[in-house]
Order: sequence, then structure tokens, then C-alpha cells
Amino acid sequence: MDQTETIDFLKSGAGFEGDDGSDVEVVETHCSVIFLQGDAALKLKRAVTYDYLDLSTVDLRHAILDRELELNRPAAPSIYRDVMPVTRAGDGLALGGDGEAVDWVLRMNRFPAENELERIAERGDFDDRLATDTGAAIARYHEQTPERRQPGRAMMADILDELGRVFAEFPGADGTGRVSEWQDAAARALDRVGACLDVRGRDGHVRRAHGDLHLRNLVVIDGRPVPFDALEFDEDLGTCDLLYDIGFLIMDLLHRDLDRQGCRVLDAWLRDFRGAQDAGLAALPLFLSVRAAIRAMVQLQTDAARERAGASADAVAAYLDLACRALDPGPPRLIAVGGFSGSGKSVLARALAPGLGALPGAVLLSSDLERKAGQRPDEKLATSDYAPDRRDAVYEAMFDRAATILDAGHSVILDATFIDPALRDEAEATAARTGVPFSGFWLDAPRDTLTTRLEARVGDASDADSSVLMMQLETGTGPLSWQKIDASGTPRATLDQARQAMTEVEITGPA
Repeated sequence: MDQTETIDFLKSGAGFEGDDGSDVEVVETHCSVIFLQGDAALKLKRAVTYDYLDLSTVDLRHAILDRELELNRPAAPSIYRDVMPVTRAGDGLALGGDGEAVDWVLRMNRFPAENELERIAERGDFDDRLATDTGAAIARYHEQTPERRQPGRAMMADILDELGRVFAEFPGADGTGRVSEWQDAAARALDRVGACLDVRGRDGHVRRAHGDLHLRNLVVIDGRPVPFDALEFDEDLGTCDLLYDIGFLIMDLLHRDLDRQGCRVLDAWLRDFRGAQDAGLAALPLFLSVRAAIRAMVQLQTDAARERAGASADAVAAYLDLACRALDPGPPRLIAVGGFSGSGKSVLARALAPGLGALPGAVLLSSDLERKAGQRPDEKLATSDYAPDRRDAVYEAMFDRAATILDAGHSVILDATFIDPALRDEAEATAARTGVPFSGFWLDAPRDTLTTRLEARVGDASDADSSVLMMQLETGTGPLSWQKIDASGTPRATLDQARQAMTEVEITGPA
């Protein structure tokens, strides 16, 4: 079908409410043409047919736009408005008229491109807070997605088979030197975690999810990260394990050397699921690897379609390197960071996590954040939430989660005061039960330094103040067997000491 008349009509601006006469910006993709004017956007589906998508008729294009609206409006109501017909009006066209529908468009509200997470990451502003908010936002999104109970192993096997077929079409292509190595490692990984994937499918962790959850498809609106542009054209591709869904975003961050942000996204997502996803981390290396391999495949296909073979060789090689690295994780270990309030425990824990063990790094379990799971980290809790029985319940939940995550092959960092010797003993016992190395760090700093830091806190997850610190100091720690770290200096100095202590343990072995 020739869409020239429709495209010219939308380019003219006549389809926009209150056409302001300004030029209409046009953005073209492989299956859409998007028209932008002012604060509005109109998306037209191209009359194209691919192996995976048929948009050859008006009715098919209408149906796919309806599905796009249905998938995206619940999470992004401020972006997605409605689907409107382009109708024949006499000798011309109109939007939403009474005449014959010659095509359909999705009406959207435009947002500033600089608010896309990709742009934010490119300019270096993807900080810990935004990463944490993003993980929590995706958890909320995933909690609303419908379950599709089906075996997870077969789904991943099909993806690996498809990747094998496509890579075989590019024998010896620049950047593909590690394809065979990756295919062998991915097949072994699927054998290891296949049963886990099937259990996750049975237990409701396979859902009709987003399907295309990378940095470019998340945007900050009113201070909140919002997913948009979910994969609408293929229900099979859009149905996946939730960890595979968020794995796309984590892989995207890793590819950009934003491992720390990947850790923060994953921590927040896992925390909001209250441990329900922890055992599934055994499959995360495969999920990250497959996501990276798919990006390598897409680069190859794109270059071939544009007749510029080898143009993206560096990117292809980088994605395949990441795909291989994800399948070769270091052994898991447990690290516990204790100290009085204000000693810098959370700062050290966040700095230690990236790259520790399986990608993106160690999972951080913080007593302050676990206590506030489901709430904003900076929301102040009632005094009763810190009663001894509540405290013990938080620690017990942390130790249980740590054991599950360690058993899944991922490292863990525990961030808590650990003033009670019994709790320090239990941290070490958790490592012993799971058969992983343990490092316990006690951050030490003068009282005045601790007090000054607490008074300077703004928007911190901890509710501790100077009065809480005084009670901690009066209680004391009892005998300390953990490695003491001088935390009176800069965060960098504290981090260097902790890393040196970990290196010494690796060289000499556990005591």
C-alpha cells in the first residue's frame, strides 16, 4: 500500500491539535514513521512485511497500534493517549473524521529527549539514586504483568538456536571471533540452569513483560523513571522470564561500563520482590550473556541491511566479549560491613559490589533498606520499627536472603551495624553453611567524626541520629574478630584498605 498521501498529510501538521504552523519533525524506524510537533507525537506504522511482522493492511496496522497502546498506557499514561483513524474527507485527509479510515496513528504526548535514561547515562548523570529508583520502578511494572506459565528452558533453547542460525550467516565476519566459544559456553550454561528455568516458569516468573527494556526505552517523567515502548509486535518475544527482561537493562549498563549502576538497579529490583527472585539469580549469567549476544547479532544484521559489512565490528566484538565474560563468573563470597552509625558502611558496601563475582557484582543487602522494602528509602520509620524483635527479624531475613543468593552463585555484601556479637557470628555461619569465603570488616572512626557525618546526612536510608549513636557507643561491641578498617578518612582511603584486606585473604587463604 502506498502511504505517501498519509505521510504528506501528517508532515503538514494538519493532524495535530492546534497546529501551530511550526515544522513537523519526522523520525523514521524500520516499521514506523513518527511525526513530532510541539509537545505532541503521532506514530504511523509502515505498510511493510518482515519475517516476524506483517503490517501490510490497514486492519493489521490498527491492531498493532491498539496493542501498543494497551501494553504501554498503564505504565506511562502521561505519554500514551489514544489510537485515531486517518480518514478520507472529500478530496483530502483528516484525523479522527467520519470518513473511511485509510490508516491509523497512535497519539502520544512528547517528552524531552534529554530525559531518556540513555541520554542521562551518556552525560554521566545516572547516579545511585536514579539507579535505585529505576530498579524499583521496574519491579512495580513487573508486578502488574500477567503470568504466562510455561517452561523456561525451551524458551531459552529457542533463542540460542535462532542466534546460532543467524551467526552462521556471517562466517568469519569482523568482530565474531568468539562466536563458537560463546555458543559452547551458553549451551553448557543452559544445561546447568535448565531445571531452574522450568521451575521459574511453573512458579509464575515467566510473564508478558516489556520485552525491550533497555536504556532508550526508559524516561524520567516528574522525577520518576517510566518504562515505555514495550515490544508489541510479537507475543512470544514479549513473553519471558522477568530476570531476562531486566537483564537487558543491566547488560546495557555493563556494556557502557556502568557496572555500579547495574548493581544498584538489580539490588532495588530484587529488594522490592522481597526475595522472591533471589534463587533465579542462578540464571542471570545466561540471561545477560544472551542479551549481549543478541545485540551483537542485531549489529551484524543492521550492517548487512545497510550494505556496510564490518562497520560495527568493534561493537560486535565488545558485545561478544561481554557475552563470554558473563558466563565466566568468579566464585561467590560473603562480605559483611559493620560499624557504628556514620562510619560509612553503605558507602563502602556500594563501592565494593561492582564486578565482585558474577555480573554485575555482589548483591547488597542493607538492614536500613531491607527494613524499608516497599517504601521510599528516605521515608522515616516509626520508633517501633527499630524495636529488638523487629531488628532481629530484619537480620534474619537478610541472612536467609544471603544464603539463597550465595547458593545461586552470586556474591553478597551485608551492610548493617552488627553491634551484637551474635549477629556477627551468624553472618560468618551463613558463609560457612553455603561454603563460600567470608570477610568481615569493622569500620572504625572517632565519635566526633561519626557525629559530624550523621548531622550532615540528607535523604539517607538510615534514620539514625546522634542520640542513636550515643546508645550504640554505650552498648559497645564486645570482642571483635573482624578486620578493623580506619574509616576516619576519605571514602577512597576506606575502600583501598578493604580491597587490600580482601587481596591478602585471597593470597593467604581463610584463617
